[in-house]
Amino acid sequence: MSKSIQEREVATAPGLLMFLLLLVFTAAAFWWVIVSIQSFLNPLPPIAVLVLVLFLWKGFFIVQPNQAAVLQFFGKFVGVERASGLRWANPFYSKKKISLRVRNFESSKLKVNDLEGSPIEIAAVVVWQVHDSAEAVFNVDSYEDFLHVQSEAALRQTATSYPYDLHEDHKIALRSHSREINDHLKREIQERLERAGVTVLEARVSHLAYAPEIAQAMLQRQQAAAIIAARTRIVEGAVTIVHMALDRLAEKGVVQLDEERKAAMVSNLLVVLCGERGAQPVVNTGTLYSG
Repeated sequence: MSKSIQEREVATAPGLLMFLLLLVFTAAAFWWVIVSIQSFLNPLPPIAVLVLVLFLWKGFFIVQPNQAAVLQFFGKFVGVERASGLRWANPFYSKKKISLRVRNFESSKLKVNDLEGSPIEIAAVVVWQVHDSAEAVFNVDSYEDFLHVQSEAALRQTATSYPYDLHEDHKIALRSHSREINDHLKREIQERLERAGVTVLEARVSHLAYAPEIAQAMLQRQQAAAIIAARTRIVEGAVTIVHMALDRLAEKGVVQLDEERKAAMVSNLLVVLCGERGAQPVVNTGTLYSG
């Protein structure tokens, strides 16, 4: 495994000072060339000096705010300049600008299987920033392409680690625990990008849905589960109301009911309380007991 190259500072000269000095040297070199030609002297020395001074102008470069310039000398890493403004360095240095600004990347919609094998569609947004420009340039071929590929790989791994919906066998699900899922996704991406000099500031799932081929079936299953849950709550409430009604009748002594009549009353109350439609009242003008 190749040794990791980490960022280190390099000394460069202030651009404004070097601009004034080179301006003076350039004017002096031009004057020397003109005087040599007019005096019929050998013009080669002043011309050589002029060419050298003009070559020194190549050393200027500009660093924007939140930007770094990676300097190399014939392929050898020299250092990084982060001071913004006009700077001057050895003209033989090559300069590669790297943005240190906060950027974001939105993955495409990936079709993967969740922990239970159900096909789902998932996408994510990753907010990232380069923290080590040397690692970003030298440790990977293209840190932006590397970020995209590794982010999608981490997203696939996260999607396959959890079920889509919460069940009794699982404590965390993709749909119901967004904070835990986002934290897991961020850790997965950061581990993959550590050697690329990139810091993941935030990662969150931006799209989550069942795949189209099973979306209708899953919707019916969710509706059935919701209906069962609602019916369960209704029955629990109805039983509580019936029990309370019988207790209150017995406590107040309003009417004395035998077990058969209690069963009939319970049945009628449950029909009224649990029925989907409103009950139609029936007025009894006779006695509760037949014959």
